[in-house]
Amino acid sequence: MKQLLTFLMLSIFTLGCSQKTPDVSKTEFSKEALNQKLQNEEGKDITVQEILNQHKGKVVVIDFWAGWCRDCLKAFPKAIELEKNNPNVDFVFFSLDRSKEGFDRSLEKFEMKEKENYWFSTGWKNDFNNYIELNWIPRYIVIDQKSKIAKYYAITPDDPEIQATIDKLLN
Repeated sequence: MKQLLTFLMLSIFTLGCSQKTPDVSKTEFSKEALNQKLQNEEGKDITVQEILNQHKGKVVVIDFWAGWCRDCLKAFPKAIELEKNNPNVDFVFFSLDRSKEGFDRSLEKFEMKEKENYWFSTGWKNDFNNYIELNWIPRYIVIDQKSKIAKYYAITPDDPEIQATIDKLLN
């Protein structure tokens, strides 16, 4: 009986803490989401729209992560592999570290300084993350050459739909 109760409690906890797949796969961002500000490594504010404008005409993969996120760190080897296998794709990293100091520490510790990194100084709950229904990290979104959402929801970098979406966009 004790084992059954333990199993049930673990099952409920796991279901309650796991990612919930969004009901609708969105194909474009709202104005509010695009106006969301992040900070670059130097602490300068930049909007999601400005970030996407820098990559106009390119396929982009947005990788949501944080240095404290065990699942994100486990995904790093596959994320590095995805990036290496797709040299014609721009990879942008949106950090959900809890502080600027934590963000800076994570970039250094996980050798991310050479990548394009931004940090949500406003925290997890903001117009962009609310719009994309971000409820867990890691999370990956593929953006097409016109800054539209091509793959709305992936939770692992080795999700075959990420590569299939990239291949379709580049051909």
